[in-house]
Amino acid sequence: MHDDSLPTRLAHALSAAPAGPLAVAFSGGPDSSALLHALSRLPAARDRDLSAVHVDHRLHPHSSQWAEQVQAFCRQLEVPVTVLPVHVERASGRGIEAAARSARYQAFSQHLAAGTLLALAHHRDDQAETVLLKLLRGAGPEGLGGMRSLRLYAHIQLWRPLLDCPREVLQRYVQQQALSTISDPANQQADLARSYLRTIVLPSLTRHWPEAHAALAHSAKLSRTAAHFIDRHVRSALTLLQGADPHTLHAAPWRALDDALRGLVLEHWLHAQELPAPSTAQRINLERQLDKAAVDRVPKITWHGAELRIWRGWIYAMPPQSDPTSDWALPWTGQPLSLPGGGTLHLTSSQVMPVPLQVRSPRPGETMLLRDRQHHTALNKLFQRAGVSPWLRHRCPMIEDPQGRLLAIADLAFTAAGRQHFDDLQTQPCWDR
Repeated sequence: MHDDSLPTRLAHALSAAPAGPLAVAFSGGPDSSALLHALSRLPAARDRDLSAVHVDHRLHPHSSQWAEQVQAFCRQLEVPVTVLPVHVERASGRGIEAAARSARYQAFSQHLAAGTLLALAHHRDDQAETVLLKLLRGAGPEGLGGMRSLRLYAHIQLWRPLLDCPREVLQRYVQQQALSTISDPANQQADLARSYLRTIVLPSLTRHWPEAHAALAHSAKLSRTAAHFIDRHVRSALTLLQGADPHTLHAAPWRALDDALRGLVLEHWLHAQELPAPSTAQRINLERQLDKAAVDRVPKITWHGAELRIWRGWIYAMPPQSDPTSDWALPWTGQPLSLPGGGTLHLTSSQVMPVPLQVRSPRPGETMLLRDRQHHTALNKLFQRAGVSPWLRHRCPMIEDPQGRLLAIADLAFTAAGRQHFDDLQTQPCWDR
């Protein structure tokens, strides 16, 4: 007879798991209690310095008592446990479940050593809930692929060895071993999205489709396979489209991508810069702007946490930009200088200038007499030649001597006096945009 007991499942999964110390994310609930107890009986798990980590979210009045119960449970197993209190940002706007999850995983990454295999007790029924939740949020193959059995998070590895395991297997183990577990009332609160699916939606589905959990988990596997296939094409396309500056994306070839790739390439590119992806409506707006943008226009598409600009055939990504006052001036001794609106000005060598200079904003219609020219050149023309994007020009630092004579436009152009000044100091200005 095939042995599908919990210890057998875990022994098989552990034999194929990556190397590294093993920790269990231990809430004290039935699922994580079964996981930790079964692992504690495996010599292979003990050989990996098995430990437990309990996060106290401090959202329930009994959370400190739960922490004590968790510690007592681990003492019986002779498994070291660490309790990590966290602060859950209730006003984050993401909902209490998402905020608690974010605080929990941040605590894991801060506490656990690099390469740690963090075992999570998510099972097949949890995977079914995840797939339904993603479906209701309009997710594509990546989201519908559900939770991954192994995923890198910061410097630790999230390991879910039980995604193919029905909840009944864990429940049966808890009963057989007479384990004392914690019951968190939040797991039964129908006003929380995942709890509503667990307590209301899925029981109703399984009355009509008894194999609903298995079918949803199977769909997750198919979607995950499709997501892997698409991801390879996304990465390949991004390699071709991204500019030498990673914050730029070649606009026309991106617009010409197949619908199945275009949004994912944009999302992957933005996430690599730690910027949020746009909604579908915002992405369509970007496509519309590309289709009708005139050569002399610089369209801007913004959403919370990010903005995109289109210029000279490229899409530029950046955090939301703040505009400095139209007229600003600052003294500069050569030390790194934070500029209004963003960016810094510093010298190529670490020194202090004997006589402070002044740094100011550009002026409308301003011109400059370059050191090797006989006639003044308009500032806008100099910006165009230097490839300074329009949204950066109004914050470009103009460098003057104490008498108000223009010496340089950042590190882009110099007057004869400016070149002589910095050559004498054996250093040069450098504008970090």
